[in-house]
Amino acid sequence: MPCPSQSSDELVFFVNGRKVIEKNVDPEVTLLAFLRKNLRLTGTKYACGTGGCGACTVMVSKHDPVSKKTRHLSVMACLVPLCSLHGTAVTTVEGIGSISTSLHPVQERIAKSHGTQCGFCTPGMVMSMYTLLRNYPQPSEEQLMEALGGNLCRCTGYRPILESGRTFCMEPSGCQQKGTGKCCLDQKEDGSLGVKSDPSQELPGSRLFAQCSHFPRTSRKQTLCTVLTLPKNFQEPDSAQCLHFPRTPRNQTLHSAHTSQICSGLFSKEEFQPLDPTQELIFPPELLRMAENPEKQTLTFYGERITWISPGTLQDLLSLKAKYPEAPLVSGNTSLGPAMKSQGHLYPILLSPAAIPDLRLVTKSSDGLTMGACCSLAQVKDILAESISELPEEKTQTYRALLKHLRSLAGQQIRNMASLGGHVLSRHGYSDLNPILSVGNATLNLLSEEGTRQIALDGHFLAGLASADLKPGEILGSVYIPHSQKWEFVSAFRQAQCHQNALPDVNAGMRVLFREGTDIIEDLSIAYGGVGPTTISAHRSCQQLVGRHWNALMLDEACRRLLDEVSLPGSALGGKVEFKRTLMVSFLFKFYLEVLQELKRKVKLPSESTDSQHCPVIADRFLSALEDFQVTLPQGVQTYQRVDPHQPLQDPVGRPIMHLSGLKHATGEAIFCDDIPRVDKELFMALVTSTRAHARIISIDSSEVFALPGVVGVITAEDIPGTNGDDNDKLLAVDEVRCVGQVICAVVAETDVQAKRATEKIKITYEDLKPVIFTIQDAIKHNSFLCPEKKLEQGNIEEAFENVDQVVEGEVHVGGQEHFYMETQRVLVIPKTEDKELDMYVSTQDPAHVQKTVSSTLNIPSNKITCHVKRVGGGFGGKVGRPAVFGAIAAVGAVKTGRPVRLVLDREDDMLITGGRHPLFGKYKVGFMNNGRIKALDIECYINGGCTLDDSELVTEFLVLKLENAYKIRNLRFRGRACMTNLPSNTAFRGFGFPQGTLVTESCITAVAAKCGLPPEKVREKNMYKTVDKTIYKQAFSPEPLIRCWTECLDKSSFHIRRTQVQEFNRRNYWKKRGIAIIPMKFSVGFAATSYHQAAALVHIYTDGSVLVAHGGNELGQGIHTKMLQVASRELKVPMSHMHICETSTATVPNTIATAASIGADVNGRAVQNACEILLKRLEPVIKKNPEGTWRDWIETAFEQRISLSATGYFRGYKAFMDWEKQEGDPFPYYVYGAACSEVEIDCLTGAHKKIRTDIVMDACYSLNPAIDIGQIEGAFIQGMGLYTTEELHYSPEGVLYSRSPEEYKIPTVTDVPEQFHVSLLSSSQTPLTIYSSKGLGESGMFLGSSVFFAIADAVAAARRERDMAEDFTVQSPATPERVRMACADRFTDMIPRDDPKTFKPWSIPIA
Repeated sequence: MPCPSQSSDELVFFVNGRKVIEKNVDPEVTLLAFLRKNLRLTGTKYACGTGGCGACTVMVSKHDPVSKKTRHLSVMACLVPLCSLHGTAVTTVEGIGSISTSLHPVQERIAKSHGTQCGFCTPGMVMSMYTLLRNYPQPSEEQLMEALGGNLCRCTGYRPILESGRTFCMEPSGCQQKGTGKCCLDQKEDGSLGVKSDPSQELPGSRLFAQCSHFPRTSRKQTLCTVLTLPKNFQEPDSAQCLHFPRTPRNQTLHSAHTSQICSGLFSKEEFQPLDPTQELIFPPELLRMAENPEKQTLTFYGERITWISPGTLQDLLSLKAKYPEAPLVSGNTSLGPAMKSQGHLYPILLSPAAIPDLRLVTKSSDGLTMGACCSLAQVKDILAESISELPEEKTQTYRALLKHLRSLAGQQIRNMASLGGHVLSRHGYSDLNPILSVGNATLNLLSEEGTRQIALDGHFLAGLASADLKPGEILGSVYIPHSQKWEFVSAFRQAQCHQNALPDVNAGMRVLFREGTDIIEDLSIAYGGVGPTTISAHRSCQQLVGRHWNALMLDEACRRLLDEVSLPGSALGGKVEFKRTLMVSFLFKFYLEVLQELKRKVKLPSESTDSQHCPVIADRFLSALEDFQVTLPQGVQTYQRVDPHQPLQDPVGRPIMHLSGLKHATGEAIFCDDIPRVDKELFMALVTSTRAHARIISIDSSEVFALPGVVGVITAEDIPGTNGDDNDKLLAVDEVRCVGQVICAVVAETDVQAKRATEKIKITYEDLKPVIFTIQDAIKHNSFLCPEKKLEQGNIEEAFENVDQVVEGEVHVGGQEHFYMETQRVLVIPKTEDKELDMYVSTQDPAHVQKTVSSTLNIPSNKITCHVKRVGGGFGGKVGRPAVFGAIAAVGAVKTGRPVRLVLDREDDMLITGGRHPLFGKYKVGFMNNGRIKALDIECYINGGCTLDDSELVTEFLVLKLENAYKIRNLRFRGRACMTNLPSNTAFRGFGFPQGTLVTESCITAVAAKCGLPPEKVREKNMYKTVDKTIYKQAFSPEPLIRCWTECLDKSSFHIRRTQVQEFNRRNYWKKRGIAIIPMKFSVGFAATSYHQAAALVHIYTDGSVLVAHGGNELGQGIHTKMLQVASRELKVPMSHMHICETSTATVPNTIATAASIGADVNGRAVQNACEILLKRLEPVIKKNPEGTWRDWIETAFEQRISLSATGYFRGYKAFMDWEKQEGDPFPYYVYGAACSEVEIDCLTGAHKKIRTDIVMDACYSLNPAIDIGQIEGAFIQGMGLYTTEELHYSPEGVLYSRSPEEYKIPTVTDVPEQFHVSLLSSSQTPLTIYSSKGLGESGMFLGSSVFFAIADAVAAARRERDMAEDFTVQSPATPERVRMACADRFTDMIPRDDPKTFKPWSIPIA
């Protein structure tokens, strides 16, 4: 039992080369907490706390005395117990380089490659790459993808991060210009190689160089901003050629205008310092001696609740296990750690086997492989790969199957931490290895004080039967995996929401042994994961198939028997029941085909080609079922218009300038809200939320809380001195709760741990209320709406429906989306000692709204509240309104206690409380002619707004306004309603209704195309705006840029050629299908109100010539500060290096508007421009008098002449209005146009897909900063792709959000980026309205992610056509593997049992 009074042993380890000795270590303290709180190394970020995102990645180095080698491991610091680090060396992002000393090449390259936006994930990315380079100074591209597989980024879209990593990789095969060593990018018209350079594009310190996406290294002769002219004999490259750039019609200079030159690429590799492995930190000699001469003593650390014991010898461990039989062994803490954090599991004693080499021994024998239980999964992967290379193929069947799953199991950091023994003994239902180990006849070698014994890792062990399990006092010493035999075949299968770092929906291990020389089954084993609480073995079915021939009859019988034996109830945990049943037999079919192919090589089977039921011959078109999707490093080219040749070199506008904070992001020196050092007497706040969806609060009992150590107070609605929100949206609940996750009260305590533990002691009594509404359908049934219907109509729609060839009706369901900003909601409130002043540091997109809300909550004027925003770790709309709520609650706590209060939401709480994108249910009715011309369209949309209004009315308005997208349809009716449900309020999200609503419109177009027998792109083109026209709300615009984007996207993507190739592929492949889609976009930018477009700025010039700029925009990662300094630099003609932006503050620029709606740079740029113009006008007389003087001379003279060197700039805003009564207005300042083409390939048996290629053309007009704008487009596209493919929210029938962590909610990872990813900014495009003719691109790329969705739908339609099924089906987004697989109906989906929904309670409910 824990005994805090006893003295703990000393913990010795190193951090960044410095020795750390800790004498009183609490076993519950993680490395992350220690680094951030004790050592103030805040570069390592807290983002999820469960090891699922990679933001806290650090490197841990250990010396192995056996191999005499030091191993460097990337690990998740949030899961590493501090106690486990004895004798190790920890390296954080601060330890490898800094701006003040020197940068490490990894830090430099990720920043200069534009691989940072908000920067919150960047230190983790840096450390993952750094660790890779410590182990492999010249890694392969596959190793790079593996290294970053456990790191999430919500901003960049990953492409620039991977590009920075690629610069370290071994030279790939290149562009295959046979024997020339040159790049196909450099071909002249005559076929020779060369490139025309343009020195005017070079900036001091940031030269630009040409790149080929396949072979990204740049020769010294190549400048990046070049005329790209294709040879006259240019043809489509085949697979052996480098697809360095999307194809264009021959004889065209990229781009259009013959005089126009296009830049390709965004950084110069030549600028990068080389990687010198000899300059890295050495492993500390003291730790080397400790490892070589271990003292073998038992280390004990006593905490408040837990005692950690780390024995020095195996015998000591066995003695301790006998003494504490219930104490778990903690090796990697990847299973126990999250369980203790999220599920409240608590063990008084923890035993650590870290110091016992016996448990890491690997033994190779003539009949198998024995691996120590403490071998990490990464070590197991290496050991298996080594054995496979050494042994004959027939002996390595099981090893190959295990290796296949280890490549996609979790991320690299988790594989480095998790142990083989821990994975086996956890017996999780989703285990990827246990099914294979089970069918592979693995044996567990158990140790205890009484001796050793072996048990089989079989179905009995996995089921936890006492007779086949570990006895009290026993530990797992090692796992023995026998070699496979000559006539034995072993395979592994898995399907998850996405390829990597995702728990499987279903996985399987399958093994068959044949009678020698025959196809007769001698032994068969099949085990499944994901279909029960643990791995399920289909023993009975396998026994009944012994003696059968391996043919189609056997397959049919096996499928029926498996479905009967491995039964999955309709209410099964995790849902997806019919999908999982289908995967069980689909996997078996894949195994059947695999083995049949192998048998064909080994034995001559009888020809049964005339009997379809017995024929073992596989037609070529079915062989694609055997091919798994491979992960490859994405390739791509980014093109943009060069700056005018006459533009001064020092003018940064239009150039790809690195993000101002890029280097600080990469070194961990960029300070986010929770990185601010703890202030004197600071308290931590934790929130108490409702566990009921709709209930009356009977009582709140906090009596037990004050008995806990560190608790200072409980904050309830009664403590609010001013306004508690409004009647329908309370800050703290009063009397009634209307959703699970509604904030009821808060606890403030001395530490975060004490505050969180105290919340568990608050007892709330409820009385449930009716009705409880979760779904849109229920809301419609109960007439439960948040606001009046929004409607737009033009033409005579009823008459039009009477005069068309065909009418089609359909439904579309679009799921919600979690913002998943990497930095969760957080705020620090510091009360001042006089005048009731407050300083607030908030992660928000709208500090003025926070200020205003706190003012009304505390009943003090706004002039006493200062909100500071240095930078925000991602927002996407989720930090517009919600931060004001958390800021106000924290401010009440600060005022009540008179002490500073810090509130940092855990990822689980953030996802539970804050809401996200509105789920949508849409119905359409479309009338059209047989040639595809649409004459009438009626769309009715309902969004799930949650329990309060929030932004739902605005979202409904924007959704209706934007529904027409790019199409001119004369007879239209659009209607929208926001439903009130008992779910957390949904709120603003990037795109603001457009991504959901326009999916309905595009689905309608696809349905029309199917009915007309036309390709969807033909129907889109036929109905697109063609000439200057007016929208449904009577706003005039010219679609010329839209048509150009569409045409160029068709050309650059070689769409029509690839459409033919897709059709040919589908003709040749039955189980794999490809789809291709091109989607146009007309995205309206801005708010529909003039007052929301105003902006202000403040520019100071100091007497040394330096310039300080302040403006009303907030740095969210979109590079607004960088762009503002570019504007100021151009206007003042002063280098950006002389300028600085400190922060956004309500004290410097008041009454600001939220940084949202894509117009932040537009309006604030105008304000900065105005301030600079005022200053220049004041300086004109001084400059005229001394034209040869320097900037500093002029400023000093101006000061002496008493000329004000400070100016406020102001922009009154774009005019925008909408009259909903008249259904007309000019609600938007301008439009952003674009088009995206995507090609995918789906696996019809599993529902998996891979993204082959995406081409995007976007009308940015004149980009202020192409690197930032292309980054915004790519990041938005990948985020949109997540919305439409992998990001799925699950709610319980009681309204509880299940998906509250990165383990359960899957945003895209590095493996989800299209294999070819090309982005082009439309050249020679102008708009007189905006600053320097630029456009805001923050949101528009989001909807272009739907091109992947429609490409998947195209592939599914091809599969359904081949199976003689209707092409049109209810469209549901996201297009998850489950939905794709079940839409590709076949004999396997037909054979599964289906439950009557009325007979069971589902695990989750659809809220759209």
